[in-house]
Amino acid sequence: MAFLHYGKNIMRRSSMHHPLLYAVQGVRYRKLEVILTTTIDKLGKAGETVKVAPGYFRNHLMPKLLAVPNIDKFAHLIREQRKIYQPKEAEEVKVVSKTEETNLKEYIAAANRLASARLNIKKFIIEGKGNELRHPVTKEEILAEVARQLQVHIEPENLHLPIPLSSLGEYKVPLRLPKSIPKPAGEEWILDIKIRKR
Repeated sequence: MAFLHYGKNIMRRSSMHHPLLYAVQGVRYRKLEVILTTTIDKLGKAGETVKVAPGYFRNHLMPKLLAVPNIDKFAHLIREQRKIYQPKEAEEVKVVSKTEETNLKEYIAAANRLASARLNIKKFIIEGKGNELRHPVTKEEILAEVARQLQVHIEPENLHLPIPLSSLGEYKVPLRLPKSIPKPAGEEWILDIKIRKR
């Protein structure tokens, strides 16, 4: 029995310092190189070669076909698939700076849209007071409705509204547009607003 104990202790002591045993222990810490088939957050983009733990590859990436082993056959397949399914790169788009002429055309189109349209605003009225609104229609509210309904952005100084509109009805609000925009048939630019009961 004494020899047996003595032999085990020697094996324990000798195994602690043996270089081959240290090399074998490193196998489980080795990383695998895999090719990602789809983009994965915090790991990489599709087509990239990354190193992952063997268990992560075996249990998560491979069953869901998120990655394949990094061997020539799979690398070739991934390259071919990317050629087929990846959209062709668009040609370089030249940025054309807007000239005053194009800006003027846009302004005229927006002004014509404002003049030909009618802006509808629905508001609550005070009960028993006839057509009086609970909250008057302000310049900011009109600007927001113009942007929402007509898709035209105008500045507050372009709209002449000295006092808020406080009752139901139709109103013609003058617009102050730049002089470079020709006026329609010698008239003024006017925005038609109709305030209805909600």
